[in-house]
Amino acid sequence: MNVILLEDLDKVGLRGDVVSVARGYARNFLFPRRLAEEATGARVAELRKRETQRARHEAHNAEQAKSIADTLEKTVLRFEVKAGPTGALFGSVTATDVADEIWRTRKVRVDRRKIDMENIKRIGRYAIPVDVFQNVRVDVSTLVVPEGGELPSDDELEAMAAADLAEQQAAAPESADAEELELAADELEPAAGEQAEESAADDFDETVEAAAENDEL
Repeated sequence: MNVILLEDLDKVGLRGDVVSVARGYARNFLFPRRLAEEATGARVAELRKRETQRARHEAHNAEQAKSIADTLEKTVLRFEVKAGPTGALFGSVTATDVADEIWRTRKVRVDRRKIDMENIKRIGRYAIPVDVFQNVRVDVSTLVVPEGGELPSDDELEAMAAADLAEQQAAAPESADAEELELAADELEPAAGEQAEESAADDFDETVEAAAENDEL
């Protein structure tokens, strides 16, 4: 069935895309979590109309692109997000979020697929490259700020990132130990198929030995 994505989903699509998915996947996963909605004719028409309106504010030639690039160079995007004590986000800031914020603040339409960035998963200061037009690229200053607070200094951000990395490294040995135990268990306990093959081979060997003894007699 066709659905409209309400969030960016890896290997599925970006927010606002109309995609075809299995009906069970939509009913049991996407809809209950409000990650998508059914692509009715009215909703698809509404999306198309909105995209047409935004397209009028997109660069269609080099001159327009230069004007838009000048505007974006002076722009500072700001996202207030939920974050943990080490600065890790509960979620992420995506290219779709950036494109939507550029539209909201500057009324400039940017193709989100031409925003060269990985999903942002930490608070901080970012320069996000945007391809406005052929051979016209601009870095858009972006602040990802903890909800209800202010962005720490660069030194504090580095210390928080180091603390987060230390926590991850501390947790890594436990995961590695668990994997080693699983591998050891696999080596000590042959699979059921292997046990059956070994048993069958033993039975065959015993049969051959018995036949040989009968021939000797």
